[in-house]
Amino acid sequence: MKHFLLLLLCCVLFNFNAVSQQRARDLGIKPGVLPPGTKNSITDVAGVKVGHTTLIKGDSIRTGVTAILPHDQNIFQQKVPAAVFVGNGFGKLAGTTQIEELGNIETPIILTNTLNVATGINAVISYVLNQEGNKDVRSVNAVVGETNDGYLNYIRGQHVKTEDIISALENAGSDVMEGNVGAGTGTICFGFKGGIGTASRKLPESLGGYTIGVLVQTNFGGNLQIDGAPVGEEMGQFSFSDRIMNSADGSCMIVVATDAPLDSRNLKRLAKRAILGLAKTGGIESNGSGDYVIAFSTSEQNRIPYKTDFNLQERTLVPNDLMSPIFMGAIEATEEAILNSLFMAETMTGYKKRTIKGIPLEKVLPILKKYNVIKE
Repeated sequence: MKHFLLLLLCCVLFNFNAVSQQRARDLGIKPGVLPPGTKNSITDVAGVKVGHTTLIKGDSIRTGVTAILPHDQNIFQQKVPAAVFVGNGFGKLAGTTQIEELGNIETPIILTNTLNVATGINAVISYVLNQEGNKDVRSVNAVVGETNDGYLNYIRGQHVKTEDIISALENAGSDVMEGNVGAGTGTICFGFKGGIGTASRKLPESLGGYTIGVLVQTNFGGNLQIDGAPVGEEMGQFSFSDRIMNSADGSCMIVVATDAPLDSRNLKRLAKRAILGLAKTGGIESNGSGDYVIAFSTSEQNRIPYKTDFNLQERTLVPNDLMSPIFMGAIEATEEAILNSLFMAETMTGYKKRTIKGIPLEKVLPILKKYNVIKE
């Protein structure tokens, strides 16, 4: 009988975890009107890969690395058109000036914590210099972003090492883990456990047939809204509800990928729209928040070779008048990626025995039903 009760308890705990860790769409939350891609992930954009290294050690290390590869070839030799949009610049995003100047990215994108950006730069430089075909390379513009996970992680320890970043790069694939993983291991979102989230949208052929994928590292505050429902307000948990002025601070890194043939100018316009997705979840881009969007196009015909024998480069570009559906896809995918980062995260205890709870489904789901986000 004792063994039976123990088995029953294990089953109950397993089922609770299975229910608590589900993506937003699996719970009936379907933001927007455009359909997701096959995996509802940034890797629905062909060639894009994502890798994580998660560091959970002892009672104080809660951090990690997330690597995004725009394609599976030598990115330095075949650069991709790119742009950066700064929503609020209280952050550290390395490599932005060269992206702004030249309109391309030549390395994988690394996300980590605030005090390990320099480690990320050094690791990416090492990774690129050691790639086959790069023996004559003498300059590398590493792209490394961050959010501050110092509430749950002893950030001053700078625990992320070069080998952790290389591991994330080398183990990158098309299946993307979400929640308390990689660069999202120690992050907080709307007062709940945040993390890594991803989503995508697939346009119908009549609108170009393009795929837009988004990955986020969520670590910010505001007034949580889920597909229009005022969840934060209903729960009494929102920034400044307790009159603490710093309660909205944090950051959000947003990476947008698309196979639409876009140049850096229209990628910048696309990046701006991703911020609207953050706003739809109730994010406010507070004074102390570093909110950045990196957008790139994987379109093969528009890649920028490191060396070329031609004096001119031909490009095929989506005209301005056909950009709006792609904008819409980025907004919707960003909103859903942020929600996925919340719903896939678990309660975590870390530095100084601080605990941040995962989003409580027992409170949230009834609110969503009340506002017809989830149909009975």
